[in-house]
Amino acid sequence: MSKYLFIFSLFCFFKIAAQSSVRISGNIKSSENNNLTGGLVSFDINKQHFETHTDSLGNFSKIISSGDLIVRIEHLDFVTKTIRFNAVTDTMISVILEKETSILNEVIVTNDKKSGIKTLGGDKLSFNLNELSGVPAVLGTTDIIKLLQLTPGVQNSGDANGYLYVRGGDPGHNAILYNGTPVYGMAHLLGIFPFYNADHIKSVEFDKSSSNAKYGGRLSSTTLLIPNKKIPSDFSIQGNVGILASQLSFGIPITEKTGLYISGRKTYIDEIVGPLLKSDSNNEDAESMKYGFSDGNLSFISQISENNHFALDAFLSGDQLKIDENDLSLKTNLKWSNFTVSPSLTSKIAANVKMSNAVYFSQYSNDLDMKQAAVQFKVSSYVKDFGFANLLQYNIKNIPFESGVQYVYHKLQPQKVMVENLTAESQGESQIVNASETAVFTTMKPNLSEKLKAELGLRINYYSSGSGDSYLHFQPRILFNYNLNEKYSFYASYNKQYQYLSLITTSSVGIPTDFWIASSDGIKPQSSNEFSIGSNQQISKSFSSSFGGFYRSMKDLLEYPYNVTQFNETTTFKNDLLVGKGKAYGLEMMIRKSIGKFNGWLSYTLSWSDRNFDELNNGKTYFAKYDRRHNFSLVGMYNLNSRWNFGLTQVFSSGNRFTMPTSWYFVNNNPVKEYSGYNNAQMPNYIRTDISANYFFVKTAKKESALNFSIYNTFNIENPIYVVLNVRENGSKNEIVVTQDKKVLYRILPSISWRFKF
Repeated sequence: MSKYLFIFSLFCFFKIAAQSSVRISGNIKSSENNNLTGGLVSFDINKQHFETHTDSLGNFSKIISSGDLIVRIEHLDFVTKTIRFNAVTDTMISVILEKETSILNEVIVTNDKKSGIKTLGGDKLSFNLNELSGVPAVLGTTDIIKLLQLTPGVQNSGDANGYLYVRGGDPGHNAILYNGTPVYGMAHLLGIFPFYNADHIKSVEFDKSSSNAKYGGRLSSTTLLIPNKKIPSDFSIQGNVGILASQLSFGIPITEKTGLYISGRKTYIDEIVGPLLKSDSNNEDAESMKYGFSDGNLSFISQISENNHFALDAFLSGDQLKIDENDLSLKTNLKWSNFTVSPSLTSKIAANVKMSNAVYFSQYSNDLDMKQAAVQFKVSSYVKDFGFANLLQYNIKNIPFESGVQYVYHKLQPQKVMVENLTAESQGESQIVNASETAVFTTMKPNLSEKLKAELGLRINYYSSGSGDSYLHFQPRILFNYNLNEKYSFYASYNKQYQYLSLITTSSVGIPTDFWIASSDGIKPQSSNEFSIGSNQQISKSFSSSFGGFYRSMKDLLEYPYNVTQFNETTTFKNDLLVGKGKAYGLEMMIRKSIGKFNGWLSYTLSWSDRNFDELNNGKTYFAKYDRRHNFSLVGMYNLNSRWNFGLTQVFSSGNRFTMPTSWYFVNNNPVKEYSGYNNAQMPNYIRTDISANYFFVKTAKKESALNFSIYNTFNIENPIYVVLNVRENGSKNEIVVTQDKKVLYRILPSISWRFKF
């Protein structure tokens, strides 16, 4: 009996050992612990190839033959992962995929995946807004524009301005793309309120040089705002309730493969700040001011099939400013608004081929209405874009490529002026300009050697306007990354840019009477050449640094010598605009700490920016308005425990430039000014310290309840937004007395808000 039992056992052993098939199953998640639907899982074993896809929960399962197995996991926008092992029995595996943009052909300076800021290749930065919520903000909500102003190469714009000034460029030289759609109105009033709802924005990518060939139309930077693309698995609500404004965001699952995000904000500044201003005798100019804004975001997401992802993104904002000056019988009403909408479809055509197509509409408009006594003055302007964008990502001999075509139709009304009085009406021509812009581009990212990587791009633009002007421009983009070792890397880049739509600024502060014009009727597109070099260092596990320098030359820059508009005649832009050139150069550095209870960064920029216009400053070169020699920022965030964290921001920058009269005299009792040069004076240095504290009642992955206490300009330092010169004769009428009246927008500004998520 024992003999037969031994033979039976031996037979079972050989049967198991000779098992010809095994089941491989598992789960695929993102680094944020989200299940990844529609991922491709391929198996190569014994010269055989098998494939399967993950289901709505990120799970997969496949029966294959046993042996030495290669498992390859792929998903849209994520880095492909390969696993090798000897499959001799049923196996369960769990895989986490990293975002493709964080490590594919880029230089990572920090290995902490939860770092608030990551350095991508060259002059590119990536921001995780969730990890930067501890940075002090005016209203307790993350301000993307002010966050960018704390990084090297970006000039601090002061208290009354929400624009970006990057590497010596003008505010209109920067592109802000909401999921690929251009947004032309870039700020709420005076830059006080964050322009974008950070709860709706998943991440931000900032390229100081617009070095990727798929971006064009601006001389300076590109800021890409990326909304949440993950289908919500559960209904969620998050928001922020403050003393000046509140915001609310909803995540709404519709089906397992379809979801919706809706966000909205509203200010009630008139109800809170208005009474405070009226009680302050030092703010008489603002006693009769009323201001309000609201905005909303929508993102609809659908996984149509395993290889097709559909998204619809929309953004809407509206602002209104009213000022009544009873002493002057003057009433002013200013409105401005944005609207963008963009449906897009991303398809996986093959294992290494992905295509995205999007159409979009973007509109920005502003209307100024002023009434004084029996005279009414109106100015309106708008810009509308109808666009299409195609992007194809593929590999040729293991070299990643990005190619595509873009088309946009522009319709602009730079300024429509109308003046009415009791006896007559004068209305200028609407001056509507139509223009179209077509671009084809390609970028390849070859590995030239084990340590040297390149990003070589070419963008070809054809532009034509209704006036008959047309331009064909070739714009090369070159970036080299050299990895010396795991700790040190170096880069060098060159970019050629052309800009066909230009922002004309009409105010020294952030009042949106600015307007956009197109290259037409003899107005040439602006152009620039930029060179940059730098290095990145991983000093330790916690500390990293970057150092770099840049040089940018610019041609056909535009300057508008008037204020809001000319009151005495219809504006003819070809005659009124001044055309000149400029250059900017400087050094940048940044040191970051990314791990531990205390983290943050220090950035410093030493830069020069100048302009040369034949009609200004007697044709001599002069400093640009935002030529700020020194820009220093220090950001610190400290997590004391599970309940408390604290934030500190210290900002120092040289004052911006303005034109100051150098002598005065009277002619027929009227003061006459003389000037020695354009932008010959400088505002006082800008110094500001902000602090914040967050107290968490609840803090988990899905739930949060916290109070934010913040103080903007903690030490109550007076940072004037402009200077008014008062000229008068002394009591004996034998001497002219000139006094400077510094206008300060706000000094110390405390706030408290409640942030929640559930």
